[in-house]
Amino acid sequence: MISPELCVKCKGKLLCGLKKCPILEKNFSSSKIISKIKNNSFFGATPPGFFVSWQNYPNVAVAPLSALPEEISPISDKPEEWFGLSQEKIISFRESLLRSYKTIPVSFASNPNYELLDFQEIAMSESLIDIDVSLKKIPKQETKFDSFSAPMGPSAELEKLSFTENISIPKKVDYFFSDTDAKSNTALIELFKNGFPVSFLAKVLSSGALGVKKDRKIVPTRWSITAVDSNISKHFIENNLSQNKIIDSFRLFHSNYLDNDFWVLLLPFAWSFEQIEVWLPGGVWTSSSKEFQILSDCELNNGLKGYPKETEGAYFASRLAITEYLSEKKECAAAIVFREIGKDYVIPLGVWQIRENVRHALQEKPIIFSNIDIVLEFLSKKLKVPINQYKKKSALINHFKTQTRLSQWF
Repeated sequence: MISPELCVKCKGKLLCGLKKCPILEKNFSSSKIISKIKNNSFFGATPPGFFVSWQNYPNVAVAPLSALPEEISPISDKPEEWFGLSQEKIISFRESLLRSYKTIPVSFASNPNYELLDFQEIAMSESLIDIDVSLKKIPKQETKFDSFSAPMGPSAELEKLSFTENISIPKKVDYFFSDTDAKSNTALIELFKNGFPVSFLAKVLSSGALGVKKDRKIVPTRWSITAVDSNISKHFIENNLSQNKIIDSFRLFHSNYLDNDFWVLLLPFAWSFEQIEVWLPGGVWTSSSKEFQILSDCELNNGLKGYPKETEGAYFASRLAITEYLSEKKECAAAIVFREIGKDYVIPLGVWQIRENVRHALQEKPIIFSNIDIVLEFLSKKLKVPINQYKKKSALINHFKTQTRLSQWF
């Protein structure tokens, strides 16, 4: 069963259940978990995993994720550990996760009942948890895909969930859960600095376990992922990059994973950022069209105005990876991300792969250039879309081609 969000996105041209649908042609194996459910109950484990749907907001489906003990892995709900895995591998352990959901008003987080408290404990745990799950009915076999979050397996309404062991919550996380006067943004930044990954923070925020008590709300997963990327990168921009020395050359980094080709350009100017994406012909959103589509959003040094409507969550995922890198290096730079998505990326797996692709690129040794014209000439031989098309779409390329650097006069 294909996610209705995707069918709407492609307007019925591709991901609508037709015989030539690339997702259906993959023939991913059915989850074993359904065959193991007896009398609507099963014993399993959670990675820990946690998901909140955005549909029917403000009454949302809150779902712990669980699987058979022999199919569970500590990385089943940790995208930071997936880089290098094939699409098939990622989908295989994601489709084995059952979403046993309860519909809960988002406002319940300000005064959670015992059931929501149990869900929050799962979201805050870092280790595998054995659980007993009772469902109202046997789930249907389905795998759902979304451009924001990782793939999802079968789902069914939850009757009852219980732990077979005590849950261990990290002290720093428990501190902010108990501190009902601390703002959620403060908690996210401090926890990130203490080494907690984006995927973990998104789950905790999604469960409604952070923030000032009266303001706490359950947050749909797709929103919580973007909120973590956005708020942490904004913190780096305002508190780190403005204090750092601007780099003295043009640096170009590269990464290619899941047929997503990334070229990350750092420029020797004050912080500005642009995300440029091209869906190449024959891909998920372009179907068999021979034309390509270029999307872009940007911000200048005075900050982002509004929401990046064309690149959406991908924008903040890239921005976090770059500001994280510059903060660690104690440097400042402007940045342009060129992303070309090929036809073999037939299934959107979530913005995690964008964040990890850019992170991976920045770990590699950069190619150094002295001016932007040489960079663009080099890229014209690497990118599949003519560089002039990027120049037409990009606000920052034209902006920086007219800028001069102090070093040019010495």
